[in-house]
Amino acid sequence: ALHGRFGEDGTMQGMFALSDVPVVGPGILASAAGMDKEFSKKLMAAEGLPIGREVILRDRSELSDAEKNLLGLPVFVKPARGGSSIGISKVTSWEDMAAAINLAREHDEKVIVESEIVGPEVECGVLQYPDGRIVASAPALLHGTEEGDGGFYDFDTKYLDNVVTAEIPAPLEEDMTQLIQSLAVETFQALACEGLARVDFFVTTNGPVLNEINTMPGFTPISMYPQMFAASGVDYEELLDTLVQQALHRGSN
Repeated sequence: ALHGRFGEDGTMQGMFALSDVPVVGPGILASAAGMDKEFSKKLMAAEGLPIGREVILRDRSELSDAEKNLLGLPVFVKPARGGSSIGISKVTSWEDMAAAINLAREHDEKVIVESEIVGPEVECGVLQYPDGRIVASAPALLHGTEEGDGGFYDFDTKYLDNVVTAEIPAPLEEDMTQLIQSLAVETFQALACEGLARVDFFVTTNGPVLNEINTMPGFTPISMYPQMFAASGVDYEELLDTLVQQALHRGSN
């Protein structure tokens, strides 16, 4: 699996397309949109999917008073095109915004500022079969995501500290599980994804809110995506075979 810039942002997908090489996962457009939080959120919003409040900073380093009132505190400041929670800050005072924006700009000149969404984090996998069927996995409920040094699911919490655990399937009411699965598939379709993706949510008191889509989720046997499908009755071997067959079928058309 190729992650990050040049791996899952449409660059490699374009090279493979030029070389007529089948590739597992979303194509050029979906990969590029999925990597850019601004455009992925715009596509989600255009389909009426539930997203949080956000502001994009391109050529400026401060928010207007109206934007501050829109977002409230705390906010999360992120590189618009990045992953693994690198370059992200949780800001609880407007006085700390400049430093957070500067940190994000070390990784991307375009910065996204998002309102905090309160609620447990839930992930859901999406898989497309060679015949075009799109199915969602059993969702996973994450525990311990607030244990990072910044009080959120940061890089160390994800990969180094070993404090985050997942409950699969998530202990949700059946109607909430079905809603999350339906929204995951709708998000997959909104970005014109193919093959696979993982869709991340916050479950608030008003219902699920989309956090982001990952068009090339981790794929080791202990990664979240394979675990969610294992809990759905699709083992690792079947998952790999399905994705390869889907890519070959797509490449032959």
